[in-house]
Amino acid sequence: MTSRPSRRWVRPLTGLLLTIVWLAVAGIGGPYFGRIGEVSTNEQASYLPSSAESTQVQKRLTEFLGDDAIPAVVVAERSGGLTPEDQAWLAAQSASLPQAVDAISGGVSPAFPSSDGMAAQMFVPLSTDTPTRDSVGLLRTALEGAPEGLSVYVTGAAGLSADLGNGFAGVDGLLLLVAVLTVFVILVVVYRSPLLPILVLLASMSALCGAVLMSFYLAKAGVFKINGQVQGILFILVIGAATDYSLLYVSRFREALRLSDSVWSATRTAWKGSVEAIIASGGTVIAGLLCLLLSDLASNKALGPVAALGILFAVLVALTFLPAMLLLAGRVAFWPRHLRGVVDRTAPRRTGVWERIAAAIHTRDRLMWVIVGVVLALGCVGLVGLNAGGVPASDLVIGESQSRDGQNILAAHFPGGSGQPVQVIVPEDKLDAVAAAALGNAGVSSASVVSADSPSGSIPVPRPAEGPFAQATPTVAGGDVMLQLTLTDKADSLEAERTVTALRTALRPLDPSIIIGGSTALDLDTNLTSTRDRNLIIPLVLVVITVILMLLLRSIVAPLLLMVSTVLSFGTALGVSSLLFNHLLDFPGADPAVPLYGFVFLVALGIDYNIFLMTRVREESALHGTEQGALRGLVVTGGVITSAGVVLAATFAALAVIPILFLVQLAVIVAFGVLLDALVVRALFVPALVHDVGRSVWWPSRLSKRT
Repeated sequence: MTSRPSRRWVRPLTGLLLTIVWLAVAGIGGPYFGRIGEVSTNEQASYLPSSAESTQVQKRLTEFLGDDAIPAVVVAERSGGLTPEDQAWLAAQSASLPQAVDAISGGVSPAFPSSDGMAAQMFVPLSTDTPTRDSVGLLRTALEGAPEGLSVYVTGAAGLSADLGNGFAGVDGLLLLVAVLTVFVILVVVYRSPLLPILVLLASMSALCGAVLMSFYLAKAGVFKINGQVQGILFILVIGAATDYSLLYVSRFREALRLSDSVWSATRTAWKGSVEAIIASGGTVIAGLLCLLLSDLASNKALGPVAALGILFAVLVALTFLPAMLLLAGRVAFWPRHLRGVVDRTAPRRTGVWERIAAAIHTRDRLMWVIVGVVLALGCVGLVGLNAGGVPASDLVIGESQSRDGQNILAAHFPGGSGQPVQVIVPEDKLDAVAAAALGNAGVSSASVVSADSPSGSIPVPRPAEGPFAQATPTVAGGDVMLQLTLTDKADSLEAERTVTALRTALRPLDPSIIIGGSTALDLDTNLTSTRDRNLIIPLVLVVITVILMLLLRSIVAPLLLMVSTVLSFGTALGVSSLLFNHLLDFPGADPAVPLYGFVFLVALGIDYNIFLMTRVREESALHGTEQGALRGLVVTGGVITSAGVVLAATFAALAVIPILFLVQLAVIVAFGVLLDALVVRALFVPALVHDVGRSVWWPSRLSKRT
């Protein structure tokens, strides 16, 4: 008799201890938001597979060039032609920049004028010991004070990397602020309570703090690499997923409070009712994300475990921290609303939007799912215009970009690939033959071979018989020399990539050991690898998630129907987004990884709502039969799933504040796709289809044999 009162203290004490533990996680992990940049890099070369030709060339650069400096190109232009004052200023900069910018590795080239006399360019090698964003920033500052009317830009590989870094600068500040404020406003509107949104967001932010803390130390230990793209997706994914899972638990808790006078009893009922759906949903997303480990791109490979870790923390807070806080707060969490009175759960309400939708499905189920299916299929037509073959690297940054403006000026006054040559490593005895074959390609403007003896660092090919280059010899490393090819097209253009492809085809028969690298080859290899990843991972994700659904629902038919609906929803989202990109937003195209990421997130997260729905439908079907179970499940879960979908869509939409083309496109695709899935597919298509198919949807489980 004396043990029962003591047990009453255990329950709030457990809730208090869990709350303290998670608050400690938030307190420790919070400061790491500002430190995660220490282990983050946006250098493109570090994300290629080791087997890529461009990566192999990158590894051997120091053998020929003496260091692994990142090239920056300074280009100056005056529309009326360079003046003597301009030329004198450029010459002074060439001499003074090594002293003004410590990050410069070696000497700065003289300013080479264009043939039309309207522009000039200098080559500036930047040390890798200093973050590229910082060194380019110092260089751009040092170049301020140019003569009036002279436009000066820092471009090249270093300039592009710096602009990308600047684009990602708002990931740990602006992005997080916009996402949190958006979620808070939506939750206040949904629940009409000031306290409950705070508790939900506290849980979500604690999950994010834990994920950031773990990711920081794992990245620091070299387990995986993090870049701005991975950071942004991690932040959004954790906040969105944790909020979704929390809303599911809140819905169950609120329902249980109406059926019980005991907060502890309501907590236990809510936890038991939501644990299977939350674990299954989180497990599905984690499984889909871990499929990215099979990617050849290190950025994709990193996102898989990083995001999966974030989802794990989201599941943990939804099943521990939030229940603990709601246990302590009780009915006060829903203030000013009062949750009192016992509700008869066997008698669904006859009013409300979800009851009306359920009634419509009951009378016209087949007509409803056929009409919705046709509309979704029509949306897929936009896939015909999807251009996901890659975009020029300079177009990755939306808005102002010195590197893009500089590239355009270089293309207007110099051979397009000037300053960013294609690097070809060839056997010394094959140099002349390879150079002749390369120069036979219309996309190649000129050729030179790296030489430490040359005043300019290279020797023109064919080699001149006299002059300052006559006595210079090519630098030889391991029996190889490095041929540098200047392309006629911009180095980051798709036309330049096609030239590299043609060169690989033409030069390989001369010697199988020839490898081609440089920034253009880097872009090409990234696109090729991304396309390969997309073709491999998308089918794998489908298989993995289907198997998980079969185990969860103990059925074969239901998972297949759910996957068909989810894939159809994804196709519609991608098709409509393609139309927006091409005709409204006027984007230059899309990276091959955009459809892959969109698929992984929409299928993995979209299936969450189907799991929320179908686990409840299965529960109700066991009591009332499949047809009634489908309607009851829809009525009970309709509000929470819709709210969760709106929250997740708004969260992903926040990615659009980062001026990076990839993230903006991903924001559009996922936000629209989640809304489509939550408001149309899960609300109309799936319940109507399940209601029409009836008990056969549970085949071959026992539930399929119940009348």
